[in-house]
Amino acid sequence: MAPVHSEDIPLESPPATPRSDTEKDSIPDENEDDDEENGINRPVSIAISTHSMAKRPESLLHEACFLFVVSMAQFLAQTGLALSVISAHIIGKSWKNVNDGQLSWFAASFSLTSGTFILVAGRLGDLYGHRRLFIIGFFWYGLWSLLAGFSVYSTTTTFFIFCRAFQGIGAGLVLPNAIAILGRTYPPGRRKELVFSLFGATAPAGFNLAGVFIALLAQRAWWPWSYWIMAIFCFGLAVAGIFVIPATLDPPPKSDSSIKEGHKYDFIERIDIPGAMLGISGLVLINFSWNQAPIVGWTNPYTYALLIVGFLFLGGFGLVERKARFPLIPTSIFTGDLGWTLSCIAAGWASFGITLYYYYQFMEVIKGDEPLLAVGKWAAAPIMGVIAGLTTAYLLSRVSPSVIMFMAMSGFLISSCLMATIPVDQTYWAQAFVMTLIYPFGMYVDQALPLPNSVEERARN
Repeated sequence: MAPVHSEDIPLESPPATPRSDTEKDSIPDENEDDDEENGINRPVSIAISTHSMAKRPESLLHEACFLFVVSMAQFLAQTGLALSVISAHIIGKSWKNVNDGQLSWFAASFSLTSGTFILVAGRLGDLYGHRRLFIIGFFWYGLWSLLAGFSVYSTTTTFFIFCRAFQGIGAGLVLPNAIAILGRTYPPGRRKELVFSLFGATAPAGFNLAGVFIALLAQRAWWPWSYWIMAIFCFGLAVAGIFVIPATLDPPPKSDSSIKEGHKYDFIERIDIPGAMLGISGLVLINFSWNQAPIVGWTNPYTYALLIVGFLFLGGFGLVERKARFPLIPTSIFTGDLGWTLSCIAAGWASFGITLYYYYQFMEVIKGDEPLLAVGKWAAAPIMGVIAGLTTAYLLSRVSPSVIMFMAMSGFLISSCLMATIPVDQTYWAQAFVMTLIYPFGMYVDQALPLPNSVEERARN
């Protein structure tokens, strides 16, 4: 395995006559129709369009502004989660008869959509420009953050949960395109390794640093202000992105000319709309059933019925991806190493989400901490995160990827075990504090984890 930012090695054999990047996009394969008529199945290309590397900002100030704006995608994605996890019980008091099951939806609705819409956001960025989707995503994120604050005037939690779900779509649009922007701006090398390590470091920092202000506003002022301030930040970053992100990251109009003339609905195939609908629907239904079951119980027929339908949709998604000309998740890239790597990453971050949610429930409900104190107990995490990020940048070119994977998974495993075994009357310094020191080595190291060299840039994103 080689670093994720190493040079691409295409999965298909190169053509006999080399073509430029532009020609690869604009010149259709002249033998394609003949092959179809003769029943020859050619390899499916996983690249939707071939984008050239963008020019890195020349001045140090411009580069610093560029990195700040792009990295805020990761920062605010975690802030969006913190908005309801940290102050969930204070927010719940704005409506009558809100139970713990409904409180869980404050965070779950955001996570549900942010995770599922990442599936198609990268593809839209490939086709219409990562810079363009990045800016649109932040405008969308800001709009629904604004409306989420005004949901305090509604009579039930329904509109608030609805706004939280649409907030998550914004995070899902922004995050993969931010990664693609960095990937196309920095060529392989030490600078790129450092950039991605710092980008990964903004995840826990976003949750903890923003969490301090979220808790302060919820306790000392009014919780909607945290959402309105979030909206201001999102709108500001969208505008800043217009000026600091190179316009070359967006393809010129009609540059993607590999769509054959006469195929009016080829965009359906290019975006893989059937696959997107099945994949998103399956993930949404599975997430919904798992989150709704604690509220209404598994004895309610619709909970397990939706779960079954969700898995059927995912099965259909897998079948569609095997046949799709431009699959969202090409099955050909899932080598043994990559499949194992992605499974470990998914398991690690799933454990972190569970631990984080129950940490705040444990501290605020069982131990009686105020939100600000609960956040303060995570104060060491951002500091350790910087150490973990710099350590990762140093080790990437010096140790094998298996060592990096072992570090990340050990951080997740040990911290989850510490959280699961904390006694109620135990001092904070015995286990909870140690957990905050170790968890960053799972989160930060995982962000810069190398992937196989055989995976093309779009497929990696």
